[in-house]
Amino acid sequence: MLKEFAKYYKPHWKLFALDMTCAFIVSCCNLFYPVITKNIINDYVPNQNLRLFLIWAVVLLLIYVLKAFLNYIIQYWGHMVGVRIQGDMRHKLFRHLQKLPFSYYDEHKTGTIMSRLINDLFEVSELAHHGPENLFLSLIVLGGAFVVLAQIDMVLTLITFAILPFMVFFAFKSKNMMNDAFTETRKQTAEINANVETAIAGIRVSKAYTAQNHEIAKFDIANENLKSARYGAYRAMGIFNSGMGLFMDLLYLIVLAAAGMFFFYGRIDAGEFAAFLLYISMFLQPVNKLVAFYEQFQEGMTGFRRFQEIMAIPEEPEADNPVAVDHLDGNICFENVTFHYTSGDDDEDEPAEPVISDLSLCIEHGKTLALVGPSGSGKTTLCHLIPRFYDIDGGRITIDGIDITDISRYDLRKNIGMVAQDVFLFNGTIRENIAYGRLDATFDEIVEAAKKANIHDYIMTMEHGYDTQVGERGIKLSGGQKQRISIARVFLKNPPILILDEATSALDNATEMLIQQSLEELGRGRTSIIVAHRLSTIKNADEIIVLTSDGIKERGTHEDLIAAGGMYAELHKYALR
Repeated sequence: MLKEFAKYYKPHWKLFALDMTCAFIVSCCNLFYPVITKNIINDYVPNQNLRLFLIWAVVLLLIYVLKAFLNYIIQYWGHMVGVRIQGDMRHKLFRHLQKLPFSYYDEHKTGTIMSRLINDLFEVSELAHHGPENLFLSLIVLGGAFVVLAQIDMVLTLITFAILPFMVFFAFKSKNMMNDAFTETRKQTAEINANVETAIAGIRVSKAYTAQNHEIAKFDIANENLKSARYGAYRAMGIFNSGMGLFMDLLYLIVLAAAGMFFFYGRIDAGEFAAFLLYISMFLQPVNKLVAFYEQFQEGMTGFRRFQEIMAIPEEPEADNPVAVDHLDGNICFENVTFHYTSGDDDEDEPAEPVISDLSLCIEHGKTLALVGPSGSGKTTLCHLIPRFYDIDGGRITIDGIDITDISRYDLRKNIGMVAQDVFLFNGTIRENIAYGRLDATFDEIVEAAKKANIHDYIMTMEHGYDTQVGERGIKLSGGQKQRISIARVFLKNPPILILDEATSALDNATEMLIQQSLEELGRGRTSIIVAHRLSTIKNADEIIVLTSDGIKERGTHEDLIAAGGMYAELHKYALR
């Protein structure tokens, strides 16, 4: 894992090298002060050598000024290393998330994904900067201190450093406990983020159903779980920090007692005694940095591990050599297609019941196919299989005779326009949301699409017109207005294949009639698949299929199915009541 983590330094190695060079010089500067102090106490002051005393005082001042400048570089540019690495990881992770299959989002909460994208990578950023720097600084200071102190008295130096193995052993024993604690904290943080995201997004529903207490109870459970995880994390940190603090206090006591005895028996002089005490005072700083490094390493590597877990999830598979497709005519065929949804809880020995089983049907170019039937019969699922939001279990789907698995998903989806019942608008302007249909569209083209969707006149009544902010998920607009903006997207995209999944469900009858005329105009010469509960919207379809959990129950034109007196006729009779 460390090898993988180190790869992210490569694009920023110059800045990282500058940071480490400055850290090295600062460490060397820190080693000068006790040596100069020893000489002042033993030589310059007793011998009243004012000239050297002042020279070395000025040298110390210059060293401190240099340290201040280098510490600025370390703090600012060193942090930039971490920020850039974090940005690279966040960019890579977001690109990867865009390419993951729909099934991943079926199984993972939005708040959990956000936590991994933001919170975890922040800890990785802190490790990327402070980790190598703290470790490098500490080793330089400890190594330099050992060399200098060994020249004064090797025995006293060995006594001083003898406690280090015990400190390392203690840190090693604490490793697993801290690692588990930080992992659990991140999991619970992700859970509470997901809980809050869902509760806020659904605040109107919970208020409408007076379910605030239920949401509060759910939040309290997640909050208590996070508190418990935090307790465990801080308990592990408390044990680690208090233990390391005790070791450092014992180190200072041992050195004070041992150096005092060596001075008492004349093995070292006053200046060397002072140098030992100063080095030990300095010695505590790198040890503290090592403690900080250990904490950052645990937190950062936990975040990096969670980052890698997502990066290891396979992206939507593509054909090795996809067929080059710019424009599709829209001859769609399902050949013995079988599909079932999978989840992380699926038992391989007991696969889930297929939603679609051995389905065969064809839709000719330019024709309109309508799908009706009870909920759960697979109508929406069938629509999702055409743009390969999910891959089928068996059979095949072709467009213009080409298996859709042989077409790149990008080429496939750019030929398909979809309007779903559950409309999603991005937080931005009306203009931006319509332009999602074709991002390079001109303003005139956006206006024309809005006119066809019967939303232009309403937009012009707003103070800011097309630059009106729609709010998060389009909260500032009504359901019908959001639906018409989503329809305008499809008009702007102008694809050869249209999939309308309850596209007019949120509209009143008058508006539905206006848009229905526009949809019929858009559908001319294009292959259209319409899922509808309002049978009035599909009576002019070239073919209507009644879909049930057992497959295709009936098929034919509106008139044929009414005359047959079957399930469709019953649905139509019920709709007229």
